[in-house]
Amino acid sequence: MARGHHLERRAFFDLRIHPLMTVRLLILTVACVSMIACGDMAEEQMFKGDSKLPQAQPATMVWIEGGEFVMGAVAEDPEALPREKPRHLVEISGFFMDVHEVTNGQFAEFVQSTGYVTVAERQIETEQGVLEPGSMVFEMPKEIFGLRDHGQWWRWKIGANWRHPEGPQSSLEDRRNHPVVHVAYEDAVAYATWRNCRLPTEAEWEYAARSKGQEVRYPWGNESPLNGDVKCNIWDGVFPTVNHAMDGHVGVAPVMTYPPNDIGIWDLGGNVWELCEDWYAPNSYQRFDTTERRDPKGVSESFDPMEPMVPKKVMRGGSFLCNEGYCSSYRVTARMPVAFDTGTSHIGFRCVRDSIGAGAKAVSK
Repeated sequence: MARGHHLERRAFFDLRIHPLMTVRLLILTVACVSMIACGDMAEEQMFKGDSKLPQAQPATMVWIEGGEFVMGAVAEDPEALPREKPRHLVEISGFFMDVHEVTNGQFAEFVQSTGYVTVAERQIETEQGVLEPGSMVFEMPKEIFGLRDHGQWWRWKIGANWRHPEGPQSSLEDRRNHPVVHVAYEDAVAYATWRNCRLPTEAEWEYAARSKGQEVRYPWGNESPLNGDVKCNIWDGVFPTVNHAMDGHVGVAPVMTYPPNDIGIWDLGGNVWELCEDWYAPNSYQRFDTTERRDPKGVSESFDPMEPMVPKKVMRGGSFLCNEGYCSSYRVTARMPVAFDTGTSHIGFRCVRDSIGAGAKAVSK
């Protein structure tokens, strides 16, 4: 599907509960005047000055035994949005899951092996001209005027992509073990397919985040991330202007920085959002068919009433931008839509597989 088609679409979103998940669509609409490229940019010019890509690292996967669990948020949860309800019984078959998010090192191996070019690295052809490749990058503002205008802390940067997380002047140096970011759904699927894997369904993701269906609020248990030992990489302070970095990181943290959950899986809360296979609809759980409760794959097609023409996938786990006063999406039931062709500096993914194969080692849990 040509990305230029988004220029004809409605390019705004629910600023109250939808933090920039259609940013690429918005940029394509508002950037045509100021960002039209003068011509084609050769790849060697685009990435001139790249540091050497990080070396490959093997993938480790944990076997998660199947079982039943109750998916979704309890009705009384004051932080849970309607799209997280009602609770419903789900049966999950056993599967392997990456112990951490896919890293720059792992993604670099894929790119070097296949020559794959991510969505953020491709030019955007429109009726008005060609836009240079780029992506959305978070930048901490000095001050803001309310939380509704996300343009106060998000910036479209030409040359921002997985190789250059903060823009063309940044690189992957010393970031081999950081989660890869600026990946769209298409990019994640391409990598997963190369590894003979797939993306998790959101039912599988929540089952794993709950350590095989435990009644917990967060991947680590029920204690608030603000209490006790550091548990995850989130926003410590007043979002988005003050981050005390009590967890040791202002932006993305290396994988496995914080303790794993009970079944040996890291980073299921905070750090970067994780793409899932399911199409998004706010009433997915209301439409849940109890006759198909085994290994559910969600709704058959995407529908977001705020942008009915924009196909969206589900992502889970929250990111380093989550904060109890703004977005507590590190809860195990939190779910967020993301346009299928959108990647930002806080979106990543991990893989699952029904059986182990080449290119990965397994640990039984």
